[in-house]
Amino acid sequence: MVALQTVIDRLDEILNPDGWSDYAPNGLQVPGPSQVHRVVTGVSAHSALFEHAVEREADLVLVHHGLFWKGEPLGIDAVGHRRLKLLFDHDIALAAYHLPLDAHLEHGNNARLAAELGAEHWTPAFTHGGGPIGVIAEFPAIGISVEELVRRVATATLREDVLAFTEGPERVKRVGICCGAAAGDLPEAVALGCDAFLTGEPAERCAAIAREYGISFLAAGHHATERLGVQRLGEILATEFGLQHEYAEIFNPI
Repeated sequence: MVALQTVIDRLDEILNPDGWSDYAPNGLQVPGPSQVHRVVTGVSAHSALFEHAVEREADLVLVHHGLFWKGEPLGIDAVGHRRLKLLFDHDIALAAYHLPLDAHLEHGNNARLAAELGAEHWTPAFTHGGGPIGVIAEFPAIGISVEELVRRVATATLREDVLAFTEGPERVKRVGICCGAAAGDLPEAVALGCDAFLTGEPAERCAAIAREYGISFLAAGHHATERLGVQRLGEILATEFGLQHEYAEIFNPI
């Protein structure tokens, strides 16, 4: 067992949430028990994930997408009540880290994608919320074929139905990666000399941009491209504090 505040302090130390102007509060969103033994991680905070955490007798749920977002109604509706009631009734805490988890150059979503794709190294790019949250990943030597890139993306994201416009060079040496809903960063990837760009959700204009500017565009799903960072955080907590950790894959095709 370890103090909940100790866990949150360690996550804050890793991710530096105060350095971001985010769309959501980062850190502890719902308090729970003073001590933590078991952590369940997942991409998004919703009832299915909380029900899974209840079954696993978790003390803390750690997610990328939390419950509260700027611009949403401040009142708690029936769905919000049910979500919170699951946490309150079973004394489960909730913590969430959004842009800081996308951006971290070792443990973040985009860095982990670059590593899974076999990149040799990567550098920060694609600014949101006051800093770069994505990366430019570099492949060694002559790079990899665009077909191999699509295959590796499918493997890394557990998605066989990757949307791919392979309009760029046959050999990919530089790929821009910005997970989630970052289709708007495709022109920046062009300007940065990328051979391909990977994100989660597509936009209608991306097909024409890819074709006319000669860059490959891949969209593997918002959820699927944001699975890896929160898993890594759970692994860190398990290693450093001896906590039990389980990642819960609640399927989301978007």
